[in-house]
Amino acid sequence: MIPSALAMNEFDNDGVALSYFDRPSVSEAGQRDIPVLLIHGFASNAHVNWVYPTWTTKLTRSGYRVVALDNRGHGSSQKIYEPAAYSPQLMAGDARALLDHLDIEQAHVMGYSMGARLSAFLALKHPERVRSVVFGGLGMGMVHGVGSEQPIVDALLEDDPSIIRHEVGKRFRAFADATKSDRRALAACMASSRQQLSVEEAGRISVPTLVAVGTKDDISGSGAEFAALIPGAQHLELEGRDHQSSVGDKNYKNGVLAFYEGL
Repeated sequence: MIPSALAMNEFDNDGVALSYFDRPSVSEAGQRDIPVLLIHGFASNAHVNWVYPTWTTKLTRSGYRVVALDNRGHGSSQKIYEPAAYSPQLMAGDARALLDHLDIEQAHVMGYSMGARLSAFLALKHPERVRSVVFGGLGMGMVHGVGSEQPIVDALLEDDPSIIRHEVGKRFRAFADATKSDRRALAACMASSRQQLSVEEAGRISVPTLVAVGTKDDISGSGAEFAALIPGAQHLELEGRDHQSSVGDKNYKNGVLAFYEGL
């Protein structure tokens, strides 16, 4: 059974209207209520990435407060059509601003795919706000890149999707259409949001870290190699999962909860 949609709230960060939800723990024990900030991937939104795959249910039932935003250009947040507005630094700043808005001093942070990249920039710039970080669906692609952006931009802007021949572009276009996204906003986001980390920057991530990547994920790059760059980081291998099917994987959820318990 797919969980019902959650009511969204809105706040403003430097003139950009951003939507989010904030769900308290529903654990009978009620002893945690530690916040977990979730940052979704490209062309997705807080519901598609975290509510419908039951992450929100799993975490709140396990005693955590769950906060998630629709990234700028996505979901019900403001759409912007200038690529410069989508640097990972600015988008990570939206996540930090949401913590400020909710008076949350520190949270576990988990991002998937593009959201993992944003989580890395947040952990590097504001480690005092990050209790731990989980990078889902992105490994060495964080450092070496994940391919050219232009075929995806072209596919997003193409009026007739039937003529798209680039396989990765075709997949991103299909996902954008399935999520009823604003394709012009996504094209602007894709054009500038894929800034890479250097090996040195990865080595400076100082918070407890888990990297979770599917064994059939042809986008993310090696999770094990990326985890090896980060002092003390753990790697969770999602057997038989690709970039899309990893998101709701049971072992992914259980692995994240075990990671939190071990901190």
